[in-house]
Parts: sequence; structure tokens; C-alpha cells
Amino acid sequence: MSPRSLDFQCALVTGGAGGIGRAIAEYFISEGKKVIICGRTESKLQSTCKEIGADYYVLDTGDIKAIPGFIKKITQEHPELDCLVNNAGVQRPLNVNDMSAEEFLEKADAEVNINVRGPMHLAVGFLPHFKSKKSAVIMNVSSVLGYIPFSIINPVYNGTKAFVHFNTMNLRSQLEQGGASIKVVEIAPPSVGTDLHREREDPDDNKKHKNSSALSVEEFMEEVKKGWQEDRDTIGAGMSQKVVDRWYGEFGQEYAKAEGKA
Repeated sequence: MSPRSLDFQCALVTGGAGGIGRAIAEYFISEGKKVIICGRTESKLQSTCKEIGADYYVLDTGDIKAIPGFIKKITQEHPELDCLVNNAGVQRPLNVNDMSAEEFLEKADAEVNINVRGPMHLAVGFLPHFKSKKSAVIMNVSSVLGYIPFSIINPVYNGTKAFVHFNTMNLRSQLEQGGASIKVVEIAPPSVGTDLHREREDPDDNKKHKNSSALSVEEFMEEVKKGWQEDRDTIGAGMSQKVVDRWYGEFGQEYAKAEGKA
């Protein structure tokens, strides 16, 4: 039987020094969980850890070659680790009309590494360790843009989050079919008031005063906490929950048939 969403003792949160990652880390700590955060900037990790009471490791999730060594090190130093939250990601405005092919592809490749290959390598790389535990949890942060790519300025981001959505579904199915006691959760945020849009012309266009459908981090977390408490496999918030419900209402039965559940 799959464990429940919060049935873990020690979580690794990527991109945990700020925004949604930090909010998730803080909530886990408030629930008595041990938390380890990782990210690219050590000074930011250090200050966050002092403020919230977590441990940290420096890791650029886009540096794929560094991930196997990172997994070996953290599982040796923290054998109690039984939860991975793949939260780290970047969103870059990219337009083929305004950029050279070389510039577009260089930035696109880096975004794919951070948003797709990093989370995939971490999730699959941790499987042997997680399968050795009584139970474990993997949480992948996708986006409403992985369901409906209406932010046309972010073509690569939209595609990477669609990958996270579908890959998370299939990972869950395969682990269930293989009998692994690993809970796989997808968190699909709407526009949330973090610094994710820092590379846009208006970096505040995901804040409530600029976007009426945006949520504050606090509002977002209230809905995510409810999703964890209800043990949902896929958790949206605000308008993204409506999109998630529409998607599963339209295609969920077909997917259940593919799994042999319907």
C-alpha cells in the first residue's frame, strides 16, 4: 500500500532557499520533519537555514553530471532521507522572433536541464535508496502551464512542465505496478507571487496587484496543505485546481484504463 503524502521523516527540497520551496520546507519543519534544502547559491542557503532551522547542500540541478555524486553523498550522510521534493526550476522568456538560433537554444537547453533532466535524474537516482526504506515520498512541482500553455512568452518552460506532469503520472503508475511503497505527488501551481518571473520585462506580473488570478505564497500553501491532508495525488491551487480537475475529468478515465484500473 502506498504511503500517505506526509508519511516521511526527512525531506530534501530542491530550490528550497526561497519562494515555494522555502514555504514547503517551513511547513514540513512545523510538522516535526527534518528538512534539507539545496540550491545553487550558498549564501542564500546559509541565511535561509539560519532562519528556518534546516540543513543545506549546494547543488545546481541543471548540472546533471553532479547528481550521482550528490545522491551518494547525501544518502551516506543522511540515511534517514525518505522524501524528495523536486521544486527547483527556472522560467525564461524566449522568443524565436527576437533571438538568434544559438542564443535561443543555449538558454533553452539550460532550462530543460534544470526543469526536466535534473528532477528526473534525482527522482530515478534516489529510487534504490527509497526502495530500501519502509516507505518514501516523491513530490514533483509542475505548473498549470504544463496543462494549458497560455504563457506564450515561455515556450520552453511550458513544455518542461508538461513533461513533469506526464512523467510524474507514469512514474506513479510504474512504481505502483512494481509494488514499491513510494507515494508520488504532483503539485501544479498557478501564478504565485515569487521571484520566478525575475527575467521578464515586468518581474512583478505574477503578483496579486498585477494579476488578479495570482496567489500569494501563503494562499498557495493553504491549498497545498489541504491537498496533502486529503492525500491527493495531484494538487492544484486557485485556478490551477480547476484546470487539473478539468484535465482529469476529460482524460482521467482513459488513463485509468491504460493502468488497468478501469
